Amino acid sequence: MRIGLISDIHANLDALEAVLRVLDGCNVDRVICLGDVVGYGAEPNECCHLVQKVADEVVLGNHDAAVCGRMDYSYYRLGARKALDWHAEHLTEKNLEWLRSLPYEYCIENLSFSHGSPLHLSEFEYIFVLEQMRELVMDFPQMKKVTFIGHSHLCKCFRYNDSRAEEELHTRFHLLGDMKYVITVGSVGQPRDYDPRACFGVFDTQEMRFEYIRVRYDVDSAVRKIRATDLAPAFAQRLLIGV
Repeated sequence: MRIGLISDIHANLDALEAVLRVLDGCNVDRVICLGDVVGYGAEPNECCHLVQKVADEVVLGNHDAAVCGRMDYSYYRLGARKALDWHAEHLTEKNLEWLRSLPYEYCIENLSFSHGSPLHLSEFEYIFVLEQMRELVMDFPQMKKVTFIGHSHLCKCFRYNDSRAEEELHTRFHLLGDMKYVITVGSVGQPRDYDPRACFGVFDTQEMRFEYIRVRYDVDSAVRKIRATDLAPAFAQRLLIGV
């Protein structure tokens, strides 16, 4: 089975549509979304509709949880709070109800899919540096062979056993039989690795191979749409440089 993995769309319809056009040619059997369909961008309803149409499974992201009343975001910085308020106001009740229904985690065979750390699902903890792998190393026996996450907007992968963790530095690789993996699949709508191209992943369960795929999209269009709203201009600017 080949699985297409999308995450952190953040209401960027231009990026999502471009990714799906490429994904359509990747011969995937399933599409799984790792959360944060909304937040930051200008087209939350359109992205919700499209994700519901194309994704076989969707898990809850922190921005999704915030806009639909499933978490407190009063501690977020001002720009993010205002963006979430704007999205909550503009999302249809049908889309808000859909977000309220999303699970924190989805599992199939020896794979798990969540937005942040699988150990504290409702807290949406990050995993993007080796120090954050300590708990997973300690809980090695209970972990799935592969844990797919989003949240950091980075292309980050760690392999680990019951004594150590190390970073996988390739963008296309086969999984080692004696190691388990945490793979952050990158961001469709707001990359933060200084590459403005949209990102998604493809995992082949038979070959045990993962690949990051980058996609150019009309960034200027996404920028114009944000600037035409009351959203913070910084959310448009960061799309241009991928931060």
